[in-house]
Amino acid sequence: MNTPKDSDRNSPYSREDPTPGGKDIILPDTGAGDAEHLLEVPTNIGTGAGIPVVTESEPPAVAPWSDTLGRTASRAAQLLLLSAVLVGVMWLLVRVSLVVIAALAALILASAVYPLVRWLKGKGWSSLLATGAAFIGILALLSGLVTGIVFAVRSEWDTLSASAVEGWQELQGFVMSGPLPVDTAAIDEALQQATALVTSGAFVGSALTGITAATEFVTGVVLMIVILFFFLKDGPKMWNFALRWVRGETRARFAESGDRTIQILGGYVRGTAIIAAVDAVFIGVALALLGVPLALPLAVIVFVGAFLPIVGATIAGLLAALVALVTNGLIVALIVIAVVIVVNQLEGDLLQPVVMGRTLSLHALVVLLALSVGTIIGGIFGAILAVPLTAVGWAVIQVWTNTYQAGEDPVLGEDPLDAKDRVEAKSSMAERWKYQQMRYQERFNRTLYLTRSSTLRKDEHGGKKNNRHRRD
Repeated sequence: MNTPKDSDRNSPYSREDPTPGGKDIILPDTGAGDAEHLLEVPTNIGTGAGIPVVTESEPPAVAPWSDTLGRTASRAAQLLLLSAVLVGVMWLLVRVSLVVIAALAALILASAVYPLVRWLKGKGWSSLLATGAAFIGILALLSGLVTGIVFAVRSEWDTLSASAVEGWQELQGFVMSGPLPVDTAAIDEALQQATALVTSGAFVGSALTGITAATEFVTGVVLMIVILFFFLKDGPKMWNFALRWVRGETRARFAESGDRTIQILGGYVRGTAIIAAVDAVFIGVALALLGVPLALPLAVIVFVGAFLPIVGATIAGLLAALVALVTNGLIVALIVIAVVIVVNQLEGDLLQPVVMGRTLSLHALVVLLALSVGTIIGGIFGAILAVPLTAVGWAVIQVWTNTYQAGEDPVLGEDPLDAKDRVEAKSSMAERWKYQQMRYQERFNRTLYLTRSSTLRKDEHGGKKNNRHRRD
């Protein structure tokens, strides 16, 4: 057997295989830069007569989904699956839209009226009596309001629509005869297309077979009334039942989501109704003082339009200005526009902060987008429900996520979200304590159990001492 040189034997990079007939394996010196790599013990080492022998290493196997492309494909598949589930849920909700709309309307009304039920219970009324009083009161108020709106607008609707069309034509004449070269052909074409769509047989047929059909409307109203009664009577019990399926942090977040939902929906309905009434009174009185005919139906339209933030008040004001332009001339129409602008400014700067506080906490662009999407999906009902439901969704997102970095940032600058608009600022001290109890309920139960056990042991020990003293 060949004998290696002494220099090779003394080299730290040499390995020998003293097997019979074998040859010594000498790893060459590759320089100081690779010394640490060569000194590492390979994982695939064979043995010969108890002495390790270096064999050729194999590259590690790579899982097919562990690289960047595989992880991206996994996320894409998950997103597609979630999208399919979401589309399925939306399809199901559209199929039962009558029930969904009735339930949402009942939930909104119950959120607005339940504080009255709670107040009556605090005054000593029974649960059934308080629920019945609030239920009858809200039904009487809604019935009177709808009846008044119908009778106020129905008798004057033909005159009102004719005046609006004539006012638009006169406005076109003023614009075309003015100094500015404005071409109204595109506007006329858009209006003609909208009119053709509304008067088309497909639109009328879909409207008659849709939500506005008499039978479905009556069914929806009856269903809404029944759901409203049970929400007012057993709403807290239903929510209590739902919360008992979860515990800990999940229960606390579900409870906070429910509280914020009731707070937002109730505050939105009560605040919007008060603001709409104030707008209708101010604009109606101004129209009556200016001698504009149809002041009452115009005031009713202002009241109804106020439930559509930003857009509703503007449309109602333009309609009133068009009627004033036809009946009273340009000067009175400009005065009506000025009154509408002043009322809208008072609403935005005074009424909403005082009456509604920061209930919505939504940007104007978000409100407009929500109105557009709601109108496309659900028509007039979708437009009315879109804004409060968007506000509820934003509050729930804040409850379930904690990744938002609040406060001033050294790079981004000032926080665009006001501290008063954050969801934690809208909880009372009692609600926060309730959430903490839910989060640490098991710890509280364990502490309570240990306290009770200690008390029982002390009582037993004291009883034994008393019995011993009695025997003595």
